[in-house]
Amino acid sequence: MIQRHVEVVVISDVHLGTYGCHAKELCSYLKSIQPSILILNGDIIDGWAFSRRYFPSDHIRVLQRILKMMGNGTCVYYVTGNHDEMLRRFSRFKLGNFILDDKMIMMLDGKLHWFFHGDVFDVTMKNSKWIAKLGGKGYNLLILLNRAVNYFLEKTGKEKISLSKKVKNNVKQAVSFISNFEETATDIAIEKGYDFVVCGHIHQPTIKQFSNGKRQVTYLNSGDWIENLSVLEYHDEEWKLQYFKDLMTHEEESDPESDENINGIPDIYALYEDIVRHPGNGQWPLKPRRGDFATPPKSR
Repeated sequence: MIQRHVEVVVISDVHLGTYGCHAKELCSYLKSIQPSILILNGDIIDGWAFSRRYFPSDHIRVLQRILKMMGNGTCVYYVTGNHDEMLRRFSRFKLGNFILDDKMIMMLDGKLHWFFHGDVFDVTMKNSKWIAKLGGKGYNLLILLNRAVNYFLEKTGKEKISLSKKVKNNVKQAVSFISNFEETATDIAIEKGYDFVVCGHIHQPTIKQFSNGKRQVTYLNSGDWIENLSVLEYHDEEWKLQYFKDLMTHEEESDPESDENINGIPDIYALYEDIVRHPGNGQWPLKPRRGDFATPPKSR
């Protein structure tokens, strides 16, 4: 497979460890690119749903592919989200060309970019976390139901539907939440003097311009790998919102090629238990260095 060179790739809301995750498709996409910088903008591993009962090989291969990209020189930034919040105790962890943090500021071609997941603006997350977790379980069930419905629609030659999108687009509170989220993020970005603000969290891929009359900011959301299978790519001073269905040919999508033996990856569940349930002395797996945040590499 010929790999495309991309300066920066932003992926969020993969939710590895859930039934709704399209890990196989994501792995195919990652094999098709050669980015200088890969930004994992939160909710990559779903710590809320994580269980030894379900973490299939396709999900492990996504992690393996990211490690392989790092070995080939890609700088990987992992920005934590609410579903992988257990990693926030290790903010500013650096190991080679891997950096873990809660947010990130990067200069790209003279423009200031602010990357963060976005759950900080979620009132439910702040005040009633148990409600948010319950909603997450309900969302996972809706995705499973949606897959069953689409299976029968395909069999009868009808077009697929997205139940969750119908809910988001038709429930007034959901539409209002998305609008408020975007306005809050862009208002703060304008106040801080950023040119671009890049989020995830709400599973709504988009690129929009916002202005307060004095300054303008570009708002970007990378979407998710549950429903939209979307990603943000930056190349030649331009951001593009890309969708898996438009990028991959049928042959690439069904490529049977696999990476090295997945036994080379540590026991994911055991590592999760070490981090979350047995925090010990706060080391994972090396003591995090809490110095100044590393200066991001310049874009090519």
